[in-house]
Amino acid sequence: MDNKKLLLLVGALVVAIGTALAARSLLAGSSAPQAAAAAIAPRTTHVLVAQRSLPVGTIITPDSVQMQPWPKDMVQDAYFVEGAFSKDKLLGTVVRYPVTAGQPLTKGALVAPHDRGFLAAALGPGMRAVTIPVSDNTGVAGFIFPGDHVDLMLTQSVNGEGGGAPLKATETVLRNLRVLATDQSTETEIVNGKSVVHNSHNVTLEVTPRIAEKIQVSQTIGTLSLALRSLADNQAELDKAVASGAINLPAGASKADEEKALRAIANRPIEGNTSFVTGGDVSRFQRKSVPHADTGKFANTMARAFGGIVGAVRQKMGLPANPATPTVTVVRGASASQAGNGIEGAAGSMITSTANGAGNAGAMAGPGMVAGAGA
Repeated sequence: MDNKKLLLLVGALVVAIGTALAARSLLAGSSAPQAAAAAIAPRTTHVLVAQRSLPVGTIITPDSVQMQPWPKDMVQDAYFVEGAFSKDKLLGTVVRYPVTAGQPLTKGALVAPHDRGFLAAALGPGMRAVTIPVSDNTGVAGFIFPGDHVDLMLTQSVNGEGGGAPLKATETVLRNLRVLATDQSTETEIVNGKSVVHNSHNVTLEVTPRIAEKIQVSQTIGTLSLALRSLADNQAELDKAVASGAINLPAGASKADEEKALRAIANRPIEGNTSFVTGGDVSRFQRKSVPHADTGKFANTMARAFGGIVGAVRQKMGLPANPATPTVTVVRGASASQAGNGIEGAAGSMITSTANGAGNAGAMAGPGMVAGAGA
């Protein structure tokens, strides 16, 4: 091979290598901007969303909502955007429309306590609002807030037919009543992250129409008082409802199904199967039952009935129905008398004789001795 062909071959090889290096550099340079573009995260902001399903009438509490990242280009004007509102001011508002878990809350979905129709929005379907007066003693010293659940107790004194001491009793007539408002406030006042306790004079409860009638009658019978229920009672009530067949949960029920059933139990007032305590259960000096008719009249009635039975039996035996009354002879000194009223007549005669004997003794002793005995 001559030198001319060798130079051409070397030149072609150099050009090929240079072209390969240039192409590689171009490919590396074009991929770098793509990686940089992929590293740029989409712009987001935080909006208020429902932490769980919120049916109509739900009162907003700190555990029912949360802030969650949301794409900025999908944010609507009705959303509660972080920095544009105070979460504390939304506590105590009521859900007007159903909101699913994870769905952003809108301003039109909530009703503020001072808005028109707030209390009506807080009521569940078919429910009513009724107010009862309370005091520090009957209202748990003000530690009842909107959204809590309470039991209603009735304390009364029951008079019987005998005219004796009345029966004192307290009965839990209604259970699991949801508190809608205390006085004229439907929200809990928060100061420095803590709930402020106020002494309430009235409490508004969510009840069924029949329970509303019962409460109105109860106020005319005795004194009503409230007992605050534990939050853990909801799960216990759900277990009882499932065991009794009131709620039918399928074998493969999901967690969402259980939560839905739990919310239904939590907001359902319970009536019937009342429990009570009487004064006799507290003190041995109090009654345990309602006073009956006069015991003397009862005894006489029973005696007459028993006497009639005895008389009928004696007639069957051929004996007189009313046997002759026995007589008792009472001897006083040289005189004797008879009492024909049986034992009672004899006892009366003896008492009379004793009194007469004491009088005679006083006469025989003389005025001086009687006066000295009196001194």
